[in-house]
Amino acid sequence: MSPARKRARNYDPVRTRAAVLAQFGAVRGAVRGLTDEQLGLPTRLGDWAVRDLVAHIGMALAAVSRLLGEAEPVRQDAQLLDWPSAIAADAPAIARTARSLAERHPDLDAHLADVERRFTADLDAHPGTRLLPTSAGALPLADYVVTRTVELVVHTDDLNAAVPGLEIPYDRQALAAATRLLTDALAAKAPGGSTEVRIPPYAVVQCVEGPRHTRGTPPNVVETAPLTWIRLATGRLTWPNAVAEAKVSASGERADLGKLLPLMA
Repeated sequence: MSPARKRARNYDPVRTRAAVLAQFGAVRGAVRGLTDEQLGLPTRLGDWAVRDLVAHIGMALAAVSRLLGEAEPVRQDAQLLDWPSAIAADAPAIARTARSLAERHPDLDAHLADVERRFTADLDAHPGTRLLPTSAGALPLADYVVTRTVELVVHTDDLNAAVPGLEIPYDRQALAAATRLLTDALAAKAPGGSTEVRIPPYAVVQCVEGPRHTRGTPPNVVETAPLTWIRLATGRLTWPNAVAEAKVSASGERADLGKLLPLMA
């Protein structure tokens, strides 16, 4: 677990559930129309093809069913903000599972439909307080569902990047939750009040050790768009490239976040 113990903000479980299902539904609708040629296109995720990526997106919801099938932990020993830094260790197993799923489920639309049904049934059957044994530690189901917004938004972006003209839309609430979770994770990783990070219209956090700003315009300010921030936080975009391409505005001697990113690998 992360040594930082910044308390996570509250998320409305009803809105989070709706956001996850809306984003997943947008992906399902787009995938349904993909040709075999498009499903075979490469992605920016190593040697994954689009087909593997789609199977992995199904895992974002299937993970809830899998974790509910394990013994419930005795007590909560992790916080929501521990999750982003914890999942890197799962990467090799995730890659193997995605390829295997893609091979076992040639009808990806039917597979995603089944995953969605089980996810919905699981949320109906279990309270949000039910603890899950996640890679970050024991987390409540309601918190873990928030992490699904990150998975879905990030991989929707991966799909859009891989398939020319696909343009899957982003659910506003899903994008907001993903942005807020990852900005809060930055503040937990680099606690302080010298730098203000602005991701309009969804999030503003204070972070980085140094003189704390109290009035007027902060001396150190970073500002960027939600999708750019998510790409930075997940390693899809590097800090130097974002600055060079004017995708991020950074002013002040403590406004260089390059050493703190990515938050997820």
